[in-house]
Amino acid sequence: MNRLILSVILFLVSLPLVVAAQEFIPLWEKGKMPNSKGIELKDDIRNERIYQVGTPGFYAFFPSNQENKGAAVLICPGGGYQHLAYIISGMQLAKWFNTLGISAFVLNYRLPNSPDVRQREIAPLQDAQRAMRIIRANAEKWQIKPDKIGILGTSAGGHLAANLGTSTEDATKINDELDKFPFNPNFMILVSPVITMGEYAHAGSRKNLLGENPSRQLIEKYSLEKQVTATTPPAFIVHAADDKAVNPRNSLMFYNALLDKSISASLHIFPNGGHAIALRNNPGSTETWTNLCEMWLTEMGFIPQVKK
Repeated sequence: MNRLILSVILFLVSLPLVVAAQEFIPLWEKGKMPNSKGIELKDDIRNERIYQVGTPGFYAFFPSNQENKGAAVLICPGGGYQHLAYIISGMQLAKWFNTLGISAFVLNYRLPNSPDVRQREIAPLQDAQRAMRIIRANAEKWQIKPDKIGILGTSAGGHLAANLGTSTEDATKINDELDKFPFNPNFMILVSPVITMGEYAHAGSRKNLLGENPSRQLIEKYSLEKQVTATTPPAFIVHAADDKAVNPRNSLMFYNALLDKSISASLHIFPNGGHAIALRNNPGSTETWTNLCEMWLTEMGFIPQVKK
């Protein structure tokens, strides 16, 4: 076979792998990860789910320079705080955000059941705070506006996203140069989110995050409808009325808490869609949620209006 033709074939075969490859950015330098026993773990990935995170970090997805609108989203995959559904509620969403000209980062956060974690309930939040600081520290290099960085979470990832959005305590400070960057997101996008740890809690998420018999204080602290303050950022919330896993009252409770603090919020509860509303192929009007989300991002000024 002609050597030139062979080279072209090899290039075309390898091209999808090159295009699909994404940069993975670890959150912590070795030996500096807080809330760690120092146990070295390996990632446990099965059936498009991560059951153990060996190296907390995020995958970076960037739009083209010409389409970049300067906004970014940190994505927290769901999985009941037991695993990370990093494809369906992570990378697929990241690629969609890229089509809007938005940079996206899929977070591999430590799970509360990790054998390396000392205090189970704060580990996911620590990783989310650190990831937000890394994004802001690199905002200029990545052509991101530091006041247009949001967070998205699905299911238990929605709880983590809302936890970051309502957090007023720095759980991540390790006395390095990243400490000076704010960890609070500028907006929240919550899809079928776990919010409360009380009456309407998702039992699995509560058990995995807080343990078998959590104290009343822990339940109160991680019931995020009770943690909204005047500084909580605006939110776009999507849920399905027929969600059998996470009661849609979770979204209602958070929406009401935002209203009580005069924080702008857009709530959409569709009649169908089940749990963890997907990016595509949703029933009926639920299919419109991505269009509504894009319109909201434009309306709120996080991405510019496209001139026709």
